[in-house]
Amino acid sequence: MTFIKKPIFIWLMQTSLSPVMLRPLRTSILLIALMCLHFSVWARKWDLASPNGTITVTVEVEGTIKWSVRYNNEWVLTPSSISMQFNNGVKAGESASVKNFKLSSVNRVIEAVVPVKARFIPELYNEIRINCKEGYSVIFRAYNDGVAYRFETSFPQEKVQVTGETVDLNFTGDHRVFWPVETDKGFQSHFESLYKDSVLSAFSAQQHGALPFLVKTSKGLNLLISESDLYDYPNLFFTGTGGPGLKSTFPKVILDKVPFRDRGYTITKLADYIADTKGKRVYPWRSIAICPQDKDLLENNLTYKLASPNSLADTKWIRPGKVAWDWWNANNIYGVDFKAGLNTATYKYYVDFASAYGLEYVILDEGWSATTTDVLHSRKEIDMQELVSYANSKNVGIILWTLWNPLDDNMDAILDQFAQWGVKGIKVDFMARADQYMVNYYERVAAAAAKRKLLVDFHGAYKPVGLNRKYPNVLSYEGVRGLENDKWSADITPTHDVTLPFIRMAAGPMDYTPGAMINANKSNFRIVFTEPMSQGTRAHQAAMYIVYESPLQMLADNPSNYLKEPAYTQFISQMPTAWDTTIALQGGTGEYVAVARRKGEKWYIGAMTNWSSRELSVTLSFLAPGSNYSMQVLEDGPNAQQHAADYKISTRKVAAGEKLSIPMSGGGGWSAVLTPLAGNSQ
Repeated sequence: MTFIKKPIFIWLMQTSLSPVMLRPLRTSILLIALMCLHFSVWARKWDLASPNGTITVTVEVEGTIKWSVRYNNEWVLTPSSISMQFNNGVKAGESASVKNFKLSSVNRVIEAVVPVKARFIPELYNEIRINCKEGYSVIFRAYNDGVAYRFETSFPQEKVQVTGETVDLNFTGDHRVFWPVETDKGFQSHFESLYKDSVLSAFSAQQHGALPFLVKTSKGLNLLISESDLYDYPNLFFTGTGGPGLKSTFPKVILDKVPFRDRGYTITKLADYIADTKGKRVYPWRSIAICPQDKDLLENNLTYKLASPNSLADTKWIRPGKVAWDWWNANNIYGVDFKAGLNTATYKYYVDFASAYGLEYVILDEGWSATTTDVLHSRKEIDMQELVSYANSKNVGIILWTLWNPLDDNMDAILDQFAQWGVKGIKVDFMARADQYMVNYYERVAAAAAKRKLLVDFHGAYKPVGLNRKYPNVLSYEGVRGLENDKWSADITPTHDVTLPFIRMAAGPMDYTPGAMINANKSNFRIVFTEPMSQGTRAHQAAMYIVYESPLQMLADNPSNYLKEPAYTQFISQMPTAWDTTIALQGGTGEYVAVARRKGEKWYIGAMTNWSSRELSVTLSFLAPGSNYSMQVLEDGPNAQQHAADYKISTRKVAAGEKLSIPMSGGGGWSAVLTPLAGNSQ
């Protein structure tokens, strides 16, 4: 029996009446619907439609709780079981006894403290909350761009152990999938995924993959699987089934471990449960973003919308920006009258470079401290107080790297010392775990850093799960197979580069660390650890500053290399790192991407391609009618196929509605900055 029917609930959300006229009407109809439903508590099947009616979540409670999802007339998820098991004997979702349920809808706008894709994010959804007699509830939401559910418990016990959770995903066919296969044993990983383009049946129960991952149906619908609002609970992973389904798996609580080198532990004993937590709490959202076209993934904000709201009262000090970074280029600066290395003179050189090009920060990565485990003191060659004072005089902030475990052992003392020195943030590295303790560690770091007005960049990290909304001082995450891998592998291809925006980046900001100044085509690429190069063209690297999202964006290469090419360096240095608006222009996962972003009055367009050369056609329909702009373009030079570093910069006038041609060499890119001309209407 279905109780939420189109004549009431779906029509209510689809009608074209104005919001002012609809408000009393919606209230009255919703009250009638709720009254009718209140007396129908024996119902065991509900249909929940998205506000625009394109997505329908069907929830069935017949012993077990199952959900399925439909997009228009296409079933994308067939009945799939969900449940949680607790040590108090409750098996939430199994043999469920429905007590009552509640419908609600939300239509509001989130203003992001640190905008990633957009400053203002519409939050529009319908929700059903099913309360069960056993002391738990299940909440389902239908957005116009995705669906999600979560459990909530209200057990009398102060503490409970979660012994297991079932998240089945049964798809309608053996769909294409971009699967982030984890090669590390267990769940110890840096979560720097390569996305295997395959089909669901190719993966067995012995293989697990980290989130997010992308499923593409036979009709071309994109399903991005992830989670959000993850606190005091382990990350969700999936294994294959050898068929068109996936099953959940989780890291268990760690009971004992022994140190491994300076930056981790060997796990020696695991519990038989996945979380030891509160009896009264909400659990993470399990989400599926649903996008008709690949390019829609570039605008999707489902993870952010599902996250807890900002918890910080004072956020004025949080300053996104660009960073001169030392580690990728191995401090190989040249043309100076001092010995380069881990010393004060070298880092003053970085500061001077950052100041000259308006970069907000310099990161001191591994090597600045007395030892990797003693980050309370700098190495003797670095006078930290002198360096910070010098940087402050140039309006450049210093960010310090630290291993996660020394910080875990002595967090207050270390962060107090950093604050006393006057640094602006921390880069925390090598967590390489996703269990409950590590999830809690992320939040402890975010809160403790915010207390001291310090920014946070998580490396060796799992994917974003909404913490950057709750603690907006968390600016970026690694959890991405990024540019640094060029120092030791050939994995970072242009194909990989144009896969990331549709999968990993859809979950949140990613610290890929672009900016390579030595560029190579496929046949010329070589692995050189101390003077690394990138695959693809120089214009491909430049486009990353528009395409890739990270409020703390790196210029990874040698400042000496940047200083030799001031026109190019000035071009990439002008790029914002937080955006007011994002408009997806074109895209194909693993093939190409084109996006337009706005910051203030300026627009920025970035495009990238895989190893195939191509020409895209883009219409400037997003500009205000009648407006005119000066457009500065950086694109592949005429010889980029032979010499990947060949690029050209040009400037011309463009008008709203004009059609642009975007040519790209194989492994190439294209970038433009559009500045409004005087006389544009406001």
